[in-house]
Amino acid sequence: MTAAIDAGAAGGGRPAASRDWSSFARRGPDGLLGIDLAVEGIHCAACMGTIERGLAGLPDIAGVRVNLTQRRVRVAWRGGDAAAAACDGDAVVDALARLGYRAHPFDPGRADIADGAEMRMLMKCLAVAGFAAMNVMLLSVSVWSGNVTDITPETRDLFHWVSAAIALPAAAYAGRPFFLSAFRALKARRLNMDVPISLGVTLALVLSLVQTQRSAEHAYFDSAVMLLFFLLLGRVLEAAMRRRTRATAENLAALRSASATRIDADGRVREVPLSAVAIGDRILVGPGERVPLDGIVAAGRSAVDQSLVTGETAPAPVGPGTAVHAGTLNGEGALTVEVRAAAGETLLDRVNALLDGAMAARSRSVVIADRVGRAYAPVVHLAALSTFLGWMAFGASWETALVVAITVLIITCPCALALAVPAVQVVASGALFRAGVLLNAGDALERIATVDTVVFDKTGTLTLPEPRIANRDAVPVELVAAAAGLAAASRHPLAAAIAAAVPEAALPTDLVETRGKGVAATIGGVPALLGSPAFVGATGEAAAVAAAHPLASLVAVRLGDRPPAVIAIDQALRPDAFAVVAELKARGLAVAILSGDRPAPVAAAAAALGIADFAAGVDPAEKIARIEALKAAGHRVLMVGDGLNDAPALAAANASLSPASAVTLAQSAADAVFLGERLAPVVAALDIGRRARRIMIENLGFALAYNLLAVPLAIAGLATPLVAALAMSSSSLVVTVNALRARSTWSAAGAAGPNRAATRGAGDGPRPLDAVARLSEVRS
Repeated sequence: MTAAIDAGAAGGGRPAASRDWSSFARRGPDGLLGIDLAVEGIHCAACMGTIERGLAGLPDIAGVRVNLTQRRVRVAWRGGDAAAAACDGDAVVDALARLGYRAHPFDPGRADIADGAEMRMLMKCLAVAGFAAMNVMLLSVSVWSGNVTDITPETRDLFHWVSAAIALPAAAYAGRPFFLSAFRALKARRLNMDVPISLGVTLALVLSLVQTQRSAEHAYFDSAVMLLFFLLLGRVLEAAMRRRTRATAENLAALRSASATRIDADGRVREVPLSAVAIGDRILVGPGERVPLDGIVAAGRSAVDQSLVTGETAPAPVGPGTAVHAGTLNGEGALTVEVRAAAGETLLDRVNALLDGAMAARSRSVVIADRVGRAYAPVVHLAALSTFLGWMAFGASWETALVVAITVLIITCPCALALAVPAVQVVASGALFRAGVLLNAGDALERIATVDTVVFDKTGTLTLPEPRIANRDAVPVELVAAAAGLAAASRHPLAAAIAAAVPEAALPTDLVETRGKGVAATIGGVPALLGSPAFVGATGEAAAVAAAHPLASLVAVRLGDRPPAVIAIDQALRPDAFAVVAELKARGLAVAILSGDRPAPVAAAAAALGIADFAAGVDPAEKIARIEALKAAGHRVLMVGDGLNDAPALAAANASLSPASAVTLAQSAADAVFLGERLAPVVAALDIGRRARRIMIENLGFALAYNLLAVPLAIAGLATPLVAALAMSSSSLVVTVNALRARSTWSAAGAAGPNRAATRGAGDGPRPLDAVARLSEVRS
């Protein structure tokens, strides 16, 4: 984006030069042309409503969708391509500027840079405010003690002037996030939480400077800088949580190919950009390459890893007439694919659109602090103004009336309110980290705490992410070693599971691969075969193994003249899957499975875990539809998934978790990521979330009760600004201590819980973040 447009947006007027917005426009799945804008200054659900109402009145606007997580706004127009004319784009930027928000075309790379710059700025402001608060408070303590003992007026004035020399520049620097936000809000003729903060800090500093010039006993520099420090701490915590969520567009870009190998009509093969490939063109997909566009296989046979689409890690055989999707990974064979969806219209693009819509819808949920804070700013302003006018009406001097009004502003400062939630988030985040859960969203705890239904994906979520040998004990050790050596040299997707069984196995040097069947080599002077049961000559043995492992993929191995063995490769359920499902049911939660996998393995997993509600073969749109149906029925849904096909559902659910082994897109869409091979962190997140939400409500209740008690005293003139500052600081201390009390509660629960060693599998070894070992620690 040019500096001219940025400058124009910042100033609230039209940009200095128009831009051809058609270069930024793209057509969505609804057929409407629109642009994505990165908007600075979006902090809460109230901002979303302000933006949507402010843009809805523009001509030809068909829809406005705000993504709070990414601070992105999508604006769609009615009509044809002419709707993306430069004047329309400029009008949107102008309208946002009038609302107090700077906007520019969305660029994931620029968004990362902006987030980093914001965090660095907040950290610098926090450091300055902390330094100033410590030093000014040290001087203030000396003045307070001296006022009741033997301090001389000259010494007190010196301390006040030194405090002013520290506080004034520190407040001017550290208060920038609040001052700029308040200025933009007032310029747009609206109020936000930063307006009373800025007003209270400014008036406290001005009054303190006047009091210092008059050699008064009291100045309030300490109140101003302490207030900034506490509020900046909450803002830093919010920004840190926001940075955990990476731009989804970057994750999708990693799955897309930048070009395709097109087969022209004359038979020539050329590598061209995706934009140059039209529907009906034929493209060549080599072994090990990702399919660049959706299409139908016209020639060739192979096995395609479709785990990003269906969640099923077992490669799916494809041949002429089989549909393949962009982003899926081709196996051993070369494929000729007839394109059925051009760039921008593939399954990946539809998933991206679904994900954006789901995340925007979730952003509309108003968290606890937002609900309390919406009415807080106007009430505080009205109380302070009424106090000033009331005292003036009763004959008080303007100085006395101003002191009382400032006392009201300070004593009602939302410091405790601002810390009520972040303080609990910090403590709960530490408890979750010890349980193997990493938060992506600041309000995740509040949403997780309210769920009553848990929906699992199967493959990679209820099951381990990588396939393993299911009948290893039934296969002779030397045959497993031979199979591992042969598999290490093969490119077949199932070979990795066999090779991992014996990592130190000797590699053959004369390996010959028969495409689609298997490999042959010599190991220790003895011929060896690895491949399909028919290729190895183990059809009879395969029938017996298939009966014992009906859902497994079968690979046979033969070494010399020894009888062949058949290896069953399957995805095992996570070690504690049954126990976790039982724990969830014991807590009164409904449990279901939504999977893109085949019906047979989904039904088998559901039966093993005792889950009656399950569905197989569901695509991303169907997952969202089922979750929305649950929500429409009044349920609060927690989605747990790991694949590309789960990402929109993760965003659509009220709350979501994803394993660390998930694709990066799923991790970005989820509220939290859990570590390890066990599901116990799901229970930990629910228990900690519920406890944390109760403490948040306690803190907010205390903050409101404090205001109900303190405000009448301040309005009556029974409290000075100094007393107000002490009361404000004490209220902040109380909510912080209450949050720390939660940590001791969680730790005590862990110490008193059942034998932790019993929850750890044999041979697991020590795990610093072993979620199962800490399952008892997080019970409230």
